[in-house]
Amino acid sequence: MSVTSPPASPFDGVTAAELAERHGLKPIGVRPAIGPYIASVWRRRQFIRVLASSRALLETGSNYLGHFWAVLNPVMNALVYVLIFGYIIGTDRGLGNVVGFIVVGTFVYRFFSEAVSDAARSIPRNLNLVRSLHFPRAVLPMSAVTAQLASLVPAIAVMGLFVWLSDRFLVNADTTPNWNWLLIVPAVVLTYLFSMGAGFILARLCAGLPDLLNLLPFLLRLGMYASGVLFSIDHYVHNEALAAVMAYQPVAIYLDLARQALLVEESIPLDLTKWLWGAGWAVALLVVGFVFFWRDEARYGRE
Repeated sequence: MSVTSPPASPFDGVTAAELAERHGLKPIGVRPAIGPYIASVWRRRQFIRVLASSRALLETGSNYLGHFWAVLNPVMNALVYVLIFGYIIGTDRGLGNVVGFIVVGTFVYRFFSEAVSDAARSIPRNLNLVRSLHFPRAVLPMSAVTAQLASLVPAIAVMGLFVWLSDRFLVNADTTPNWNWLLIVPAVVLTYLFSMGAGFILARLCAGLPDLLNLLPFLLRLGMYASGVLFSIDHYVHNEALAAVMAYQPVAIYLDLARQALLVEESIPLDLTKWLWGAGWAVALLVVGFVFFWRDEARYGRE
């Protein structure tokens, strides 16, 4: 009696790795090369936009005033700081329009602090998503920072209105919006890019060490006072070396760029050097932050 041999398998002589590559399967828990990783992030730009918009909706959707809180929150913060620091304490030394100075500083710094805080929480907050879907994890801090940018855009108009009203009725200055006001756009873009870079760094650190999330609010509060949000560094810090460090650290640079765009102050003239510093800080930290985050790509959600 003859024995019929089993039919030859179509997979004979083919390794599992070759089969996976043939059918487009990717290994899990392996960091991709930087080039394909960037391309993968770019392909998901629409995903980033949707995540950002859904995050913005989630923050205000349950309130009666809805999206209005995206403007009302920074306005109320600014008014509190103007009352306490501008009029009760009197930090108007060397300033013509202390109201505009504090309002611009408060709005821009709030964007930075909220953006990096949300980016730092982006991995722990989305662990279920990270563990269930395969996508570049850089999407999460990017969408967190972009959500805050979406909230800042309508607030910029309110910020400009505050500056114009305070100039006209408190300082008696004619500051009809001029071409310099358009500089607020590149100032915000540079702040956004820098915040993205800082967000990448904090996202990786806080994913591996969640206790840092409890320390972050104190660091951001220290950063607010060290960046001249509520007072002029040049007129209140008398140590020249310390004043130079404070004035040229990146967050203070971006506050200064926004004030150069909107305010008419002799102590805050348009300064090309500051713009070059701002561009340098933004590009450098964005690149460093992205690479730093990418290097830990395989570990997110697995620790």
